[in-house]
Amino acid sequence: MSVVNTKAIVLSSLKYGDTSLIVKCFTEKEGLKTYLIRGILKPKKKGIKAAYFQSLNQLQIIANHNLKSTLNSLKEVHILNPYKTIHLDIVKQSVVLFLAEILSNCIQEEEQNLKLYAYLENALIWLDLHESIANFHLLFLLNLTSFLGFYPDLSDSNSIGFHLLEGNLTNDVVNKNVISGNEFYQFKKLLGIKFDAIENVSFSKKERQLVLKIIIQYFKLHLGNFRNPKSLQVLETIFS
Repeated sequence: MSVVNTKAIVLSSLKYGDTSLIVKCFTEKEGLKTYLIRGILKPKKKGIKAAYFQSLNQLQIIANHNLKSTLNSLKEVHILNPYKTIHLDIVKQSVVLFLAEILSNCIQEEEQNLKLYAYLENALIWLDLHESIANFHLLFLLNLTSFLGFYPDLSDSNSIGFHLLEGNLTNDVVNKNVISGNEFYQFKKLLGIKFDAIENVSFSKKERQLVLKIIIQYFKLHLGNFRNPKSLQVLETIFS
C-alpha cells in the first residue's frame, strides 16, 4: 500500500450497493485508478461528498494505492479548479458526459502521462470559461489522438483524401477507409488548430454530425476495444 497525493480527473462514478460508489479517475501521478468509497451515499455522511465525483471534475486527492488489488481507497478529496459554468449549463453538461464516456473508453493505462493530464486539465478549464463551444468536442477528440498516438500525419499536404486506418493524407480515394470530397473538406477544417481558433470554424448541424461520425470511426480503427458512446444521441440532440 502506498499513500499518494495527486491531482485527478473523474472519468466515471458508479453506485455500488446502497451507500457506496466505485469511481474511476485519471490521476496525474499514476494514470488510471479505481476507488471504492464506502458509505458515501449515507444521509448526513460527513467528509468526502458524492458531489465531488461528477463527470470530469478536477480533484486533489490523497489516496491509498493498493499494490495487490485494482480497488483503492481515498483519504482526502478537495475540488481543484472548481467549474463556474459547466454544472449550470445543460449543453456543457452534455458535452462533459459525452467526453467522460469517451475518455473512460480509451484511457486504460495505469501509468503516468503528464502531457495527457495537462491537456485534459487545460481543455476543461477552457470549456468552462468560454461560450462558443458547439465545436469544442470535435477539436477535443481530434487533438486527443496526438496523446493516444494516432494524430493525423499531414506531411503530404496536396493529397485529396485522408486514410483513416493509416492516419495519413492520400490520393487513393477508392479505398473504403479513405474519406474524400466534402467529408475530407469538413474534417480538414479542424486539423492543426487550437481551441482559441474554434470560433472561426463554421459547421452546419449536418456537417458537425458528419465530422463527429468520422472522428468516432477514426477512434474505432485505432483503438481495438473502442465502443460507440451511448451519450452520442444526447449530444446530437443538444446541437440540433
